[in-house]
Amino acid sequence: MKKWWLVIAGLLSYIIGVGLYFSNRIMYMKKKEDAFIQNREILAKRLVREDFDNLPKTEFWVSSPSGYPLKCLFVEPHQTNKWMVISHGVTENKVNSIKYMNIFLKRGYNAIIYDHRRHGDSGGKTSSYGHYEKLDLKAVIDELKRLKGPDLTIGIHGESMGAATLLLYAGMLEDGADFYISDCPFSNFEDQIQHQLKSEIPLPSWTVFPLGRLFIKLRDGYWTNEVSPIKYMKNIHSPVLFIHSEKDTFIPVSMTMDLYAAKEGPKQLYIAKKGAHAQSYNENPQEYEAQIDQFLKLVE
Repeated sequence: MKKWWLVIAGLLSYIIGVGLYFSNRIMYMKKKEDAFIQNREILAKRLVREDFDNLPKTEFWVSSPSGYPLKCLFVEPHQTNKWMVISHGVTENKVNSIKYMNIFLKRGYNAIIYDHRRHGDSGGKTSSYGHYEKLDLKAVIDELKRLKGPDLTIGIHGESMGAATLLLYAGMLEDGADFYISDCPFSNFEDQIQHQLKSEIPLPSWTVFPLGRLFIKLRDGYWTNEVSPIKYMKNIHSPVLFIHSEKDTFIPVSMTMDLYAAKEGPKQLYIAKKGAHAQSYNENPQEYEAQIDQFLKLVE
């Protein structure tokens, strides 16, 4: 009998240990320090502090439907009804969005940059890779429409998790923007997790993944298979520019290829030859901006 208790205790320890490790790894992915992000962008000359400080901007706190505040900056140098909303990736913050914001400011748009839940100055305890973030994005866009009126041209640019977030927003909630730019998204969160498991854990995924996804459901309230942009591509009718780096090993370029194939209607694809994950613009700035110019001709 004692042996059975030892077996049961060992099994329970394994289940709890694996479930907690897996869910912690997903829910609390280590973020970059805010000072590190700022210094990185300044050193790379993607952020010129004086130029940014001189931009006319207003700080807003938008209430998330999940019960925490979202820190937003409305950057408004132009008298226009054209707005871009920039959605950053996991571990980053709104400072990483400034380089993308500048692309559109130069092209006559105003912009919103904001911190996702659990990032920067925003509230929220966990990252959900688009599940709750899509609702926050909707709250930001709703606030923009409330403040500036309904007669707006709105585009959304997202990187990595931010790209998945905007596709989920467009496909699950409402096709609420006039166009989307999706830079290095995953197509299916469970496929992305299992892709990462292969390189991080020396165990077959079937010994880890079912426990992990159960613990995420118990602890954070959603199933990982709900976070699947490709399931909702048929609902997106506005134009989408899909971007990815060919050499991305974190999120495979094949995921963007699948999303592009699934999108019906107006679309454009740019696969950068240089750059790792979320480095398409950093490594290919002129090509990247040329692709955006081509895309804006399609949507404007």
